[in-house]
Amino acid sequence: MTAAITEIQDGDVEAVVALWQRCNLVRPWNDPVEDIRLARESGHGVVFVARLDGCLVGAVMAGHDGHRGAVYYLGVDPAARRHGVGRALLARAEGWCRAGGVPKINLLVRKENLGVLSFYDTLGYRDTHTVCLYRTLDDDKAGHEAAMKDAWAARVAQG
Repeated sequence: MTAAITEIQDGDVEAVVALWQRCNLVRPWNDPVEDIRLARESGHGVVFVARLDGCLVGAVMAGHDGHRGAVYYLGVDPAARRHGVGRALLARAEGWCRAGGVPKINLLVRKENLGVLSFYDTLGYRDTHTVCLYRTLDDDKAGHEAAMKDAWAARVAQG
């Protein structure tokens, strides 16, 4: 089966967020609806969706800063995995970055999602041996977000 891949449409947003939730990609401190809006409106991002037989089965967000591209929220419905949908979505995101003259792509894999590393390894993605740091620029949200991340990490550590 070959997935049809297109840019997200307004009517796809709810289904994409539900898909990302099923794929365990959404975290309480990130608003995926806002992330989609920003990607679509900024000129620096895009969201692609994949359909098999008309059903939305995958989605990925890509963006760039002019030097490096980034891939976010690559998710394929568990029932549609192992049919090349993830590879096709990633190839489309890479093509979008390449068309923009972006020479590299970075992506983040959460520590608790180690199973996905072999997928990316087979596609040529390598560990950068770096640590990803962040800072929440909205001071009103920074403390709350840090507390949510600490609570999440504690739950993951407990298994």
